[in-house]
Amino acid sequence: MLLTLVACAQRQAPAPVTRVYQGPSIHDFEPNSLAGDTYHVAPGDTLYSIAFRANVDVRTLADYNNLSEPYTIFPGQELRLTPRITSVSSGPKTTRTPQVVDSAEKKGYREVKSKQKVTNSEPKPEAQPAPARQPGVVKPSTERFPDSNALGWQWPTKNKVIRDFSTAAAGNKGLDFAGTKGDPVHAAAAGKVVYAGNALKGYGNLIILKHNDDYITAYAHNDKLLIKEQQWVSAGDIIAEMGNTEAERVKLHFEVRFRGKSVNPRHYLPRGSQ
Repeated sequence: MLLTLVACAQRQAPAPVTRVYQGPSIHDFEPNSLAGDTYHVAPGDTLYSIAFRANVDVRTLADYNNLSEPYTIFPGQELRLTPRITSVSSGPKTTRTPQVVDSAEKKGYREVKSKQKVTNSEPKPEAQPAPARQPGVVKPSTERFPDSNALGWQWPTKNKVIRDFSTAAAGNKGLDFAGTKGDPVHAAAAGKVVYAGNALKGYGNLIILKHNDDYITAYAHNDKLLIKEQQWVSAGDIIAEMGNTEAERVKLHFEVRFRGKSVNPRHYLPRGSQ
């Protein structure tokens, strides 16, 4: 599937987490797939991936566990997934500290917090597509997160959509595009690479871009990843080559997430292109 965004211990080749993931479906990684009040960190985990599976904003999860940037965690560490119980001054009853749990950003990374104002409703910006960038060393135009209204969304590929977004419980949480191996995959908006790897089972070679505190995008099943974590990219940069890693065919699975919630990418991408 919407999400990016590393100062953690260096990742080894990921092993399946059998107590959480039972099958190859990408829907195993939907928000709320990780339940309970606590979780023990497994090899390959970062705060970002745990927050995504627990449906908790990575900053909120860090607050639960008194973690500060760069949010370093280690295998075997116990993390709280819910607020700690605190006593109220008016009596012996206990209550949970209220928190806003409305997003699921992924992976424990060296977060650069945006100072942009967060809006109360989901904006629907429109922008005209810009010329495609060439692969190789990506030179960002800026090293700060843009405002949501200035993202300048672009289609991640010109290829045909073969599966649309669905709001059904087991539906597709993004857009699937047809293609041939090696087709270029473009950044849909400017942002920072917060994940580039294959530790999230079911997504294959995956890239996650963080665009600001509201938006992340995910690009799954790639053959080759052309960028690295912590790198800044511009809209239209070629970030990967299309493939079929952990997929039944060559395709690009593309997601947009607004504060952790999967949203229909067509609401943001330029109209009339697909």
